Amino acid sequence: MRPIRPLLAAASVAAALALTATACGPGEDTAGGEPTASAGQTSDGKITIPDEVKDRLKEHGIDLDKWKNGEWKNWDKDTWLREAKDYVNPIIEDLWDPDRMREAEEPERPVEEEDISGDEGVTDPTPAPVEAQPVKAPYHSGVPEAGKLLFDGPQGPMVCSATVVKDPANPGKSNLVWTAGHCVHAGKSGGWYRNIAFVPSYNDGGKSTAELEKASREEVAPYGVWWGDWAQTSEQWINEGASTGGQGAPYDFAVIHVTPEKGGNGKSLEETVGAALPVDFNAPATQKITSITATGYPAAPPFDGQKMFQCADKPGRLSLKADQPTMHRIGCTMTGGSSGGGWVAEGRDGKPALVSNTSIGPVSAGWLAGPRLGDEAKGVFDEVSKKFAGR
Repeated sequence: MRPIRPLLAAASVAAALALTATACGPGEDTAGGEPTASAGQTSDGKITIPDEVKDRLKEHGIDLDKWKNGEWKNWDKDTWLREAKDYVNPIIEDLWDPDRMREAEEPERPVEEEDISGDEGVTDPTPAPVEAQPVKAPYHSGVPEAGKLLFDGPQGPMVCSATVVKDPANPGKSNLVWTAGHCVHAGKSGGWYRNIAFVPSYNDGGKSTAELEKASREEVAPYGVWWGDWAQTSEQWINEGASTGGQGAPYDFAVIHVTPEKGGNGKSLEETVGAALPVDFNAPATQKITSITATGYPAAPPFDGQKMFQCADKPGRLSLKADQPTMHRIGCTMTGGSSGGGWVAEGRDGKPALVSNTSIGPVSAGWLAGPRLGDEAKGVFDEVSKKFAGR
């Protein structure tokens, strides 16, 4: 996969701010043990911000007015919040307009062959490339749980893929999204990305890039824009993750709790899109899985990030370090931008379930690898689910 390319897109940052939360890794807890309150919606549709949310932002030295007027673009290392408990993501209404969505670049995780441990770990032969296939539009008809994840980093607007997943604490009303850790946090060299937002069924009609230049926000984001009021990734990714070489990749997963940018109609994300996938933390061993289907919005050439694609292949095993968990690997020509997209396989109960997410791939493309979801992933998931139980 190719390195990140900077993009200096103009941003419309006027309007209301809302929501903040703090995230903690498995086994940790936040001060008070619960997330801060969510913003409320007044009768005229405007967002109100509880005092406790404002206070939480002030704890991090964030002034609401300055933030919405561009202070979020300050990536000074001394102020870039990086610890698990420091996640904050105030809504900036209309920031993600169609142009900004379309122009966001991919955060890359390039891996060279020398990064693979070979005989030191369990690594199967490199799979043959599997040509990524375009998903038939409208995307919502076939893969309603899939979408695009947008966020800002020091290089500019960036993009990943993500999946709506079921929340056992809120049956049928999940607001949880699964993606890669490197799509929410820069790892050991940085902190939490900003303006993290999920767009389910992005470009649902499969319009070309030229057509999208004239498309309305409703056409680009037919099910709305959902901001991450809480994000959590593994402590291993925060401490070890890097943009190259596959460092931290076996723990490269994240869970985001989202809320609609403009209040929605009172329905959860799952109710809005009509679907959510269960996450299987006890999936069969790699060699016993007959097929995995990966979904995403590849953005690096020859793709342009505007359309949804899939690859299906029998997985093999990939070991980057002998002392870390073995990853799943499949043949796939999807490129950067597909990162974080869900990997679906038949679970032990015979039903489709999310068993991984796209994490890394080689510079030349041809295959993708994703973490095997075990106790660490379940710990992250359970913490987020628990904190929003019944909400």
